[in-house]
Amino acid sequence: MNQQQRIRRSFRADFHRQMVKLYQQGKSRSELVRQYDLTPSTLDRWINQSSKSGSFKTKDNRTLEENELIA
Repeated sequence: MNQQQRIRRSFRADFHRQMVKLYQQGKSRSELVRQYDLTPSTLDRWINQSSKSGSFKTKDNRTLEENELIA
């Protein structure tokens, strides 16, 4: 495995909430990414999902159009 490849990790919803809460309390995005070894896109997605629906499940964050295409 080269140095650029990352092992895919999964996190529980309570960890997602904790990261979003720390961000909302003023911890910088770059500090969270560095301290918890996250990718910036992952943290951004959690922040967006939290503000959009309060849920970290993909199905809860789909648009109406996405749900119609799936149906």
